[in-house]
Amino acid sequence: MASIDSLKTRRELTVGDKTYVYYSLSAAEDAGLTGISKLPVSMKVLLENLLRNEDGVSVGEDDLKAVAAWLDNRGAKEHEISFRPARVLMQDFTGVPAVVDLAAMRDAMTKLGANPEKINPLNPVDLVIDHSVMVDYFGTSKAFGENVEREYERNIERYRFLRWGSSAFNNFRVVPPGTGICHQVNLEYLAQTVWTNEIDGSTVAYPDTVVGTDSHTTMVNGLSVLGWGVGGIEAEAAMLGQPIPMLIPEVIGFRLSGKLPEGSTATDLVLTVTQMLRKKGVVGKFVEFYGPGLANMTLEDQATIANMAPEYGATCGFFPITRATIDYLAATGRDADRVALVEAYAKAQGMWREESDPDPVFTDTLELDLSEVVPSLAGPKRPQDRVLLTNAAAEFKEALAKDFGKGESMGERVPVAGENFDVGHGDVVIAAITSCTNTSNPSVLIAAGLVAKKAVEKGLKVKPWVKTSLAPGSQVVTDYLKSAGLTKSLDALGFNLVGYGCTTCIGNSGPLPEPISEAVQKGDLVACSVLSGNRNFEGRVNPDVRANYLASPPLVVAYALAGSMQIDLANDPIGEGKDGQPVYLRDIWPTNEEVTALQRKHVTDKMFATRYADVFKGDKAWQGIKVAGGQTYAWDMGSTYVQNPPYFEGMGMEPAPVTDIVEARILGVFGDSITTDHISPAGSIKLTSPAGEYLREHQVPQSEFNSYGARRGNHEVMMRGTFANIRIRNKLTPEIEGGVTKHFPTGEVMSIYDAAMRYQAEGRPLVVFAGKEYGTGSSRDWAAKGTKLLGVRAVIAESFERIHRSNLVGMGVLPLQFTQEGWQKLGLTGEEIVSIRGLQDLSPRKQLTVELYRAGDGRVARFPVRCRIDTPTELEYFKNGGVLNYVLRNLAAQD
Repeated sequence: MASIDSLKTRRELTVGDKTYVYYSLSAAEDAGLTGISKLPVSMKVLLENLLRNEDGVSVGEDDLKAVAAWLDNRGAKEHEISFRPARVLMQDFTGVPAVVDLAAMRDAMTKLGANPEKINPLNPVDLVIDHSVMVDYFGTSKAFGENVEREYERNIERYRFLRWGSSAFNNFRVVPPGTGICHQVNLEYLAQTVWTNEIDGSTVAYPDTVVGTDSHTTMVNGLSVLGWGVGGIEAEAAMLGQPIPMLIPEVIGFRLSGKLPEGSTATDLVLTVTQMLRKKGVVGKFVEFYGPGLANMTLEDQATIANMAPEYGATCGFFPITRATIDYLAATGRDADRVALVEAYAKAQGMWREESDPDPVFTDTLELDLSEVVPSLAGPKRPQDRVLLTNAAAEFKEALAKDFGKGESMGERVPVAGENFDVGHGDVVIAAITSCTNTSNPSVLIAAGLVAKKAVEKGLKVKPWVKTSLAPGSQVVTDYLKSAGLTKSLDALGFNLVGYGCTTCIGNSGPLPEPISEAVQKGDLVACSVLSGNRNFEGRVNPDVRANYLASPPLVVAYALAGSMQIDLANDPIGEGKDGQPVYLRDIWPTNEEVTALQRKHVTDKMFATRYADVFKGDKAWQGIKVAGGQTYAWDMGSTYVQNPPYFEGMGMEPAPVTDIVEARILGVFGDSITTDHISPAGSIKLTSPAGEYLREHQVPQSEFNSYGARRGNHEVMMRGTFANIRIRNKLTPEIEGGVTKHFPTGEVMSIYDAAMRYQAEGRPLVVFAGKEYGTGSSRDWAAKGTKLLGVRAVIAESFERIHRSNLVGMGVLPLQFTQEGWQKLGLTGEEIVSIRGLQDLSPRKQLTVELYRAGDGRVARFPVRCRIDTPTELEYFKNGGVLNYVLRNLAAQD
């Protein structure tokens, strides 16, 4: 293969009266990268990124050739590359700790005698405040205003800190509360599909790429923007100019054909796709969609599928640039010059997709005929567990017995104090139209409005035990619902606007009305939620709700009317009309033609242009926040929201040598599919938990506890909340649900936090054992940070989810993977003492030996593990005690 000189691939592209410089893939192919025109489009985006950033240091000619060689090995050959995203996206739950870390790094730079202003984003960063609004008030026209007021009361310390960050750091913008969900703001406004930058007097054009501190950053792949979720620590490194190390991925092609049938929605489609890809096994892989079915999908449908990539386990679910991309950019008010550039650039780079084009080369493929998609839900505990609507009632009854042990009490009802109704197993107590998955898609929101309209006309009402809410992804949604005449009907059924943000899906569902909560607890009922979200893990939505189902917005309305998962909506009446006759779901379900007609008429480009005209300004409450502090933050030692974290205490210019793990104790032993919600919950803080006790000690009343997610800027709260999920089960205390363990050798049962602190006082390192898919779910950096601060040196699991494995390395925690059978065969009791040696000469993916000493009988057992530090760059992060320490030392050394 010939030598590749990336500078010689620079070409000019004239669009209208503007000229751009770009790095031509066809020129690179002519220069020796043979066959690259056959690559999947997502791989072409990676290749262009390498070509443009080739410097002989972080990116070399071998990297370019490795991508070309992918056509032969299709991802089977491991090769690390350095990916440099165009920008970084954050939401406030994960963004606050990232800005806290940046502020702490400025302090650390000062202590190292270096310039603190070197800690500054080099890439554009947008933080959208969308995760803090809670559904405290619902079902009235005042709900939105009351929830916003309460949001500011709870979060003023955090918002003051973020306003400081937006003025102290360059390249850092904050989208204020009440604007929308970060992914939808990204899709509708921030993303450009093709990015531009002024470099050495030229305007350079290149693919828009992004990493985000929310796992659902992948949604923007529906707009042909390659991006995925990373942990906050990885995002901070990317902000500071560090490339993201990654292995050249396998790319699974997903061929779509046909057209969605009457009555099926984009939600039904994405739940089908999620189930198929989970079964296929795509963790750590790219998925790229292609085929004739793309012509029958809207871009919003594509974004719905792309959003759910974390649920099907892929790094991303990418869609190529087509006419639909151009139409969407224009319809959402993007600049006309930018829209013209996107089309011209995509065609020049071979990134444009026509139906007649030959299929790209993929690692493997699978196929779905859209006409076979049927109405579905997913639940009761995982997004990949799809349930056909026709089977939903029967399968809930099976789950009630099998998963919740309630078969014998299936028909029991508990009276609700002060009301003339009772509640029982399977009753839907939360029905929420929420989350970026569906609120990016006008078709399903208009469908929900039409179901509400037809239901109101029939005289149907929502059952009195259902907490209803509407939390759109952007302000445009309420504009087109109002324009289409659907708002009144949604309001009539209690689906009043409660806020613009990620509410129920993130655990911000707010409390159930007290009498209903008391009845659920008194009867130990398996109450249900139905939400149009993307996450339904145990303990996530609401502490009183044990079974959670993902569904399309129109089905959310339908289940609110029915009031129970035990009603078969496909065959049984949903309720009784005002004429006394039974009303079935088919009687109120809109046709595809009805939905499309309203969408075409009422979703306009003017709405987008108006709503995003001054998106960073915020309301009067935001504008009135006073900002204090200069280039370094004035930490308030009395704050329970924002504190200076201890990651850089005592840090010198040279990292301490890596030491072996000797005579460690086992903090916890966990099963399969332990999520980042289990490790670091985002929801409510229990009064009697270590975090609750900390807040009470600091004179915070329970009514002001807020949530773990909102308090991520305070490590004292978050380390106490690590492994504190109310539904987590530690095999060392199998009879107890929640974050408890046994301290050895005493055998005392206590909270995991208290045990960890006692072990730290004893000078004992800690390890954690786990099963398959450890760290599934949100890209929650606190799941790694909390693990580190508890004193855990290594996590030994059967397999890791991609982002969490990376986060552990980024915090200096060693991820180890069983190479044979898991911990179940070891007969662990927790009394074992664990040693792992040979860490001084660690190398990527090296095999190590874990030694278990059983104090009871003096026996020693040994078993092999694979070090899941996957790349040389990650190894440097680990040796430095974490990626932020690595970056700090490098920047300080340059001073």
